[in-house]
Amino acid sequence: MEGRGTLSDIYQSSKRLLLRTRDGLEKLERYEIPSSNDLDSPELTSSLKKDIAHIQSLCIEMDRLWRSVASKPQRDLWKRKVEQVAEEADSLKQSLDKHLLHNQKRMQEAKERAELLGRANGDSAYVLRIFDDEAQAMQSAHNSSKMLEEAYSTGVVILSKYSEQRDRLKSAQRKALDILNTVGLSASVLKLIERRNRIDRRIKYTGMVVTVIVVYAFWRWTR
Repeated sequence: MEGRGTLSDIYQSSKRLLLRTRDGLEKLERYEIPSSNDLDSPELTSSLKKDIAHIQSLCIEMDRLWRSVASKPQRDLWKRKVEQVAEEADSLKQSLDKHLLHNQKRMQEAKERAELLGRANGDSAYVLRIFDDEAQAMQSAHNSSKMLEEAYSTGVVILSKYSEQRDRLKSAQRKALDILNTVGLSASVLKLIERRNRIDRRIKYTGMVVTVIVVYAFWRWTR
């Protein structure tokens, strides 16, 4: 097994394993569908797991050895080197786990697609019903959107008509004020005319009542 010896020898062995693991992981991540010309993906995955586990075991060994270094500066230096190797090993392990999880998800999706296709071949009505339901949902959403657009358009037209009417009323009001100003009629004159009209109406109604009374009295007297 690699890595047994002095601290320096074990460190060099761990660095070689790190390099080999990085290269293997990059090759594994390039696999989408393993071909017969390449190393089988499960075999490469197993090799990478072993290398990472080996690096981690070397880190444990180096962690024990650097503590026995006599010189403090050398101890601090070896401590940083060992920690760096351990961090790189952890990073590679996380990348491998992430790749395996992604690959597992991809295989599950492929399996589900195959099952769906098999179900479609065995029962096409099931798949057609799914498509019909989706089509109906899309049509319903389209109709709702169309109704909202029509309601919005109607509201815009109504508000536009109200605005036009308001503008016409304002215009008529301005014309009426202009006419009054032109004729020169003041508010007091208008009130006087209105009061005279009321008096004339009262005189007219009073005359009508008196006339009716007189006619009725004359009719009663001549009977």
